[in-house]
Amino acid sequence: MAKISNEELLQRLNDKFAGQVTQTGADFGLLTVEANKESISEVLSFLKTDAALQFIFLTDLTAVHYPELEKQIVVVYHLHSLTTNTRIRIKVGLTLEDLHIPTASTIWDGANWMERETYDFFGVIFDGHPDLRRILNVDDMTVFPMRKEFPLEDPNRVDKKDYFFGR
Repeated sequence: MAKISNEELLQRLNDKFAGQVTQTGADFGLLTVEANKESISEVLSFLKTDAALQFIFLTDLTAVHYPELEKQIVVVYHLHSLTTNTRIRIKVGLTLEDLHIPTASTIWDGANWMERETYDFFGVIFDGHPDLRRILNVDDMTVFPMRKEFPLEDPNRVDKKDYFFGR
């Protein structure tokens, strides 16, 4: 099969999910769309099962913390269609007050571990996940280390003072 153009892919998404999926970019030819958390399961299922698209490979599932945005946590899905060699990035924004999003592990088995890691580092709760618990950090940890909530350096360190560097 031939590679699907970004315009055709976006048109198919807009035909199926009118007003629920918006394009946010196409950096380096990778189409990036934003969806809402209420429709993300249907969007992902459509992309996987549509006969013309066949995005059967979930390359990556992670999150990013943008403290300056209203929806501070953005869950990011990278999908790849092996039959058409087409890729797409889907983003879903979440507020810190409501970090719940439906699981993708019912669509791709490989999402299981990726969702556990995203929960472990960002605190995103994947509703319907079969075993959502920490995977890399200790179980009794109360913070999520990839959030930008703490200063990068200890302000009390004395070896970083300007007078040590002739300033």
